[in-house]
Amino acid sequence: MTKRRFGKRLAVAATMMTLVTPAVSAQQGDVPPSKPGRPINTGDVLSGELNAMKVRDAKNGKRVATYQITSEPRRLPAPNGLCNLETGPETFQLVTSSDAQATQLKSFVGKEISVKVDEVACASDPGQMSEAVITKWSLVKKQ
Repeated sequence: MTKRRFGKRLAVAATMMTLVTPAVSAQQGDVPPSKPGRPINTGDVLSGELNAMKVRDAKNGKRVATYQITSEPRRLPAPNGLCNLETGPETFQLVTSSDAQATQLKSFVGKEISVKVDEVACASDPGQMSEAVITKWSLVKKQ
């Protein structure tokens, strides 16, 4: 037992499916593979948004402020290269070597900054939230 106009409804549904299927498959076309980011070398400037994170220090369990720059993907110098990522690291942890550097960064949290990179490597410690670590750096003033 079928309802009235069952055949008409079935025909309309079949027609709609044949029209929609090619449009959906066209949208799912081949996506070109993403290219590795441009290289970053010693002395280059890295720009991006500065984020602050609170993490526990491994030695004494004390909470310390950690700063991170989110930028476009970059390729590190050899032998690190892409840090086992398709396009290279996008998040860079800034290691502060003094309280003065930490104070300097604190006022720029959430803003776009630029730093001159003097030493950079892939993140190697377990539990690090960034993909790469910048150990030596200096803040670049925007003009």
